[in-house]
Amino acid sequence: MPSRIIGTGRYLPVHVVTNDELAKRVDTSDEWIRTRTGIHQRHVAAAGEQTSDLAHMASKEALAAIADLMIDRGMAQRALVVGAEIYSRILDWNDRGTCVLFGDGAGAVVLARSEECGILSAHLHADGHYRDILCVPGQVREGMVSGRPFVHMDGPEVFKFAVRVMTEVAQEALAHNHLSVDAIDWLVPHQANLRIMDATARKLGLPKERVISTVAQHANTSAASIPLALDIAARDGRIRAGQHLMLIGVGGGFTWGSVFLRW
Repeated sequence: MPSRIIGTGRYLPVHVVTNDELAKRVDTSDEWIRTRTGIHQRHVAAAGEQTSDLAHMASKEALAAIADLMIDRGMAQRALVVGAEIYSRILDWNDRGTCVLFGDGAGAVVLARSEECGILSAHLHADGHYRDILCVPGQVREGMVSGRPFVHMDGPEVFKFAVRVMTEVAQEALAHNHLSVDAIDWLVPHQANLRIMDATARKLGLPKERVISTVAQHANTSAASIPLALDIAARDGRIRAGQHLMLIGVGGGFTWGSVFLRW
């Protein structure tokens, strides 16, 4: 069934933690974080805020963006897709190798059946052999947490793996659609950190000016990061109708994938 994105939305918790604030509790500095990650700040959920609350707010914004369409045509053959994360609750805030990287947030898109195909192809992969380089080792058994319930990451290995597989899966999408990298108007990568994004663009042969980067303002929001970036760039006018977008993401476990679409 041909489909396209007809609406986007996002939500970021009100509380902002800057790099300078982090430097008061862990051995780091604003310069250290910026030069290694490109991150300036991150949003952190309030004590009573749940992941579903973030998802709900992003969903409301995405649906509000297509309010006129809903009145005209109803909601038949449409889907709401949401990515939401509260990473702040699985971080060791004394570990500068991880706590500086992540933030909380949610992003949502509305998909609709379309006579013109917006989503041209999708490509998904997974390989559990790499699970130990990015994981949360703690386990919940009989209501009790055992082990270390915080994010563990082997930074250098994650960097190499992420750049390699995101490049490969973008190339896979281009090959599937019989297109060259010149066909990409915007690369919308998982907002892990600026170095990973820049390195991936270089390997693809894509100039930085064609990469949507929003990581500076909200850090790595994991599953929320691509829809967050989409919403920001769509609303500020960078993404325009008819342009080709390459969405590429990577996740712990390890999983990775791409979606190539016409806006």
